Amino acid sequence: MAAKENTYDYIIVGAGSAGCALAYRLSRESSRRVLLLEAGGKDSFPAIHIPLGFAFMMKNPRVNWCYETEPEAELYNRRIACPRGKVLGGTSCINGMVYIRGQKEDYNNWAGLGNDGWSYTEVLPYFKRSEHKAEGANAFHGQGGPLWVEEVSLDDKLELADMFVQAAVQTGLPFNEDFNAESQEGAGDYQRNIRQGKRQSTARTFLKACQQRPNLTVATGALAEKILIENQRAVGVQYSLQGKKGCTTTERAYARGEVILSGGVINSPQLLELSGIGQRPHLEQLGIDVVKELPGVGENLQDHLTINIQQGIDGVPTFHEETRPLAMLGNLFKYFTRGKGLLAHPASQVGVFFRSDDKETTPNAQIHFAPAASEPDKKGNLKPIPGTTATVCNLRPESRGSIHIRSADASEPPTIRFNYLSTERDREVMVSALRRVREIFRAPALADRLSKEILPGESVQSDEEILSYIRAESESVYHPVGTCKMGDDDLAVVDARLRVHGIEGLRVADASIMPLITSGNTHAPAVMIAEKCADMLLQDAGLNVTLPEGLEQATNETVKATPPGAVATHA
Repeated sequence: MAAKENTYDYIIVGAGSAGCALAYRLSRESSRRVLLLEAGGKDSFPAIHIPLGFAFMMKNPRVNWCYETEPEAELYNRRIACPRGKVLGGTSCINGMVYIRGQKEDYNNWAGLGNDGWSYTEVLPYFKRSEHKAEGANAFHGQGGPLWVEEVSLDDKLELADMFVQAAVQTGLPFNEDFNAESQEGAGDYQRNIRQGKRQSTARTFLKACQQRPNLTVATGALAEKILIENQRAVGVQYSLQGKKGCTTTERAYARGEVILSGGVINSPQLLELSGIGQRPHLEQLGIDVVKELPGVGENLQDHLTINIQQGIDGVPTFHEETRPLAMLGNLFKYFTRGKGLLAHPASQVGVFFRSDDKETTPNAQIHFAPAASEPDKKGNLKPIPGTTATVCNLRPESRGSIHIRSADASEPPTIRFNYLSTERDREVMVSALRRVREIFRAPALADRLSKEILPGESVQSDEEILSYIRAESESVYHPVGTCKMGDDDLAVVDARLRVHGIEGLRVADASIMPLITSGNTHAPAVMIAEKCADMLLQDAGLNVTLPEGLEQATNETVKATPPGAVATHA
């Protein structure tokens, strides 16, 4: 029998965007012991907390798994970088800090696939509960939650950002005051997870708020190797633990209640396969005993592919001017005295959501704009060059990929295949989207300031030339989802309560459960998924759960969704 000190009610694998939020909610129930396992270290790397520091963490193995894809056939067999956070806070420590929830239609589509409880009206209260909107609460935003969300302040913006928004409006798009409110379409400012010039990762918000709770244990340097399963029930986790002197030990922790995977779109399916849950032929080929055959594990991989349009600008300040020696000294002074200036910028301050053509009823393309242009240095880090950049992505790609383990070794990266641009529609959308960005740059607000187009360059004009440029230069926006799909079809891995099909006591709560990718950045949806999962776990354990304000759930629906032996209660 497991030692008492090594037994918990809940074991969460992965302390990223979802894992930290889940630990915060579950550990509020003082009668429950919670263990949070993180393969990476503490979020003590200084660049994590400086917003513009994200540019120096894209290839830093200290905080990043530094994954890359297999050669992508439609991208001239290039390998595409797929950075994922390997640190407390996960990818929320290395992302661009843009707070976007997606469109209401995204969640209604999830519910329309048979996932009860996931419509927009049912997930909105969880978005609101998670956040503290600096400017105040309203019908779409909450206050009092751990996650800081704020608008871009006027003194933080360069003139060029507002000029781009004005140019987009001049092309016929509406000005949008809040991409997370009634409608996403239009041009405007992004909301951001930055407070007083510091990144607000889930480690700095959710985890910091609960790390002193006596019922929460956080283990860093803990690489999960497999889920311990007995009689088709998850009873614990085996993990390797890095000691302070570099030695590694094999540890086991046991769960009285449930094990929850929050490792993200790559590591959650990886751990399922390492534990014998997945595609039988693949697991048997690697010598792994099949515990439960689930063909959908690692499948349904989706991502937002993006392409940069870099434009030369004359007579308007850009980041390039701000990084010159004297200007940089001023920016350093502003940052370390007031939390302002260049270093306090997110990846993008303003953006645009638009429809690439009349076939779409809601926006299917997103622009991240920055008054900067860059190129990689010898180490792969980005360095500024004169100019500005609008990068545009297809929000609803048809292409589907997969993630699968190479061996039974948990430390070996899995194979990642996005199969980008594998459908004609995806190629068509990307070409149309690039043309729309060019149209915005030529609008009156910017036209007089333009110099030469840096990328793709004026020689690239035909659809064939544009597509060739996209194949050669496109990258990920780092929004992978979907590899532990929620649903009840043949490829579903979890049900609508995030329980792994056929295995008791095991759930997945992160972006991997998305059946369809959301329309925008994925950090906020991952946090929402964790918030909702926490309530499900506590409900199914028979505990009295205070549902978020605004969520009305019929008693008969709750009873129907609750497994035998558990009692659903409402505050």
